[in-house]
Amino acid sequence: MPGSIRLFVTCPLEPGAESTFDRAQAHYLGRVMRRRVGEEVVLFNGRDGAWRARITALNATGGRAALAEQLTAQVAEPGPWLAFALLKRAASEIVVQKATELGAERLLPFRAERSVAGAPNPERLAAIATEAAEQSERLTRPAIARVLSLPALLAGWPPGRPLFAAIERRALPFPRDGKSAGLLVGPEGGFTEGELDLIAHTPFVRPVSLGPRILRAETAAIVGLALLAASAGHSI
Repeated sequence: MPGSIRLFVTCPLEPGAESTFDRAQAHYLGRVMRRRVGEEVVLFNGRDGAWRARITALNATGGRAALAEQLTAQVAEPGPWLAFALLKRAASEIVVQKATELGAERLLPFRAERSVAGAPNPERLAAIATEAAEQSERLTRPAIARVLSLPALLAGWPPGRPLFAAIERRALPFPRDGKSAGLLVGPEGGFTEGELDLIAHTPFVRPVSLGPRILRAETAAIVGLALLAASAGHSI
């Protein structure tokens, strides 16, 4: 259904089932997109594929839709993991949005020594990831991990998954094969010497360069994920 509105829901999607909309989704459908009872939307929940559904009720407090048919079967959507240092709220939200659009499978925010932001709002970040998944026609949302320190993040990282650390001002090649990899992006101002030493002595971490220019942290995350997708043979 090209051009159809896509919404993420949490309920099971199966033949004959009915899905419900919360207040925010009902507002979006009725007030923003001007949809009415009888019109169709596409629903997905990250487990049961994408389904065509017909709106059966819609008001200020919520709504319902009857499932008609499965449009796309559920498939795995493996992608890179992104570990990013906490930034100011707007910049961190951009990272979550764009990483979702670029196919990141898991997002791991961490607190670096030069991070200046406070604790992020998990519900807000999850909502941004959901909206980006809806817009980009993904069948899944990326998992968003709780905030850790850099040492704790590296200690818990699966050693079998290469982690490419974006290090500025170093002539380092970008990997040719980015499948099942991770990307580590530091804060504004870069990693401290102590953090660089920790990265250098972590066996599965490989420093890489994103080019000759100094990028903002949120730009570095976007560029790095795009390069990983390209190196894995995925179109952007």
